[in-house]
Amino acid sequence: MLDFLPLVAACFGIPQYLPQIVKLRRTGDTAGVSWSWATLTSINNAAWFGYFMASGYWTASLPSTAAATLAGTLSVLLLRRGALNRRAIAPIATWCALLIVATVLGGRIALGTLLAAASIVQVTPSLWTAYRTARPTGISIGTWGLVFGELSCWLTFGLWKGDTRLIVLGATGVLASVLMIVRARQARVSTYIST
Repeated sequence: MLDFLPLVAACFGIPQYLPQIVKLRRTGDTAGVSWSWATLTSINNAAWFGYFMASGYWTASLPSTAAATLAGTLSVLLLRRGALNRRAIAPIATWCALLIVATVLGGRIALGTLLAAASIVQVTPSLWTAYRTARPTGISIGTWGLVFGELSCWLTFGLWKGDTRLIVLGATGVLASVLMIVRARQARVSTYIST
């Protein structure tokens, strides 16, 4: 039964950035949504695609491809709405270089080890932006609910397979998604109260 968790994760993972894209296109509201997070998500999922393929986790290739593409789309939409964080460009470029060097020098194991840390690198800008924004009304609860669903599957699968990299990815993503949903709900409540 647990062998099917990557398929369940794919069901959550493939559409997970669509609610945020739809909300951004509909409202134009970027409050609390991090350009750095979207950009790092796109980059890291492209790298996860390589890790999953090298590890033989074929079903994971579809959601990682979808996440890389849709998060990249979100990054461009945020960029067009002026949400670029110029201070983040150099660290993001450095992170890309580290992923490439790790892959070239250490292959799948080195890439996977670095990607275990990537989940922390990736979610930090979203949490930072959401919790530093007075009213983060641009956050899509739907996106973070789907992130929770996907990464809880990967956490369980990682525990079952004994894959530390997937465990760290899953645990970090579950915690971050819960924190983001809580923050988005707080924004909704404060907006409702003030109107």
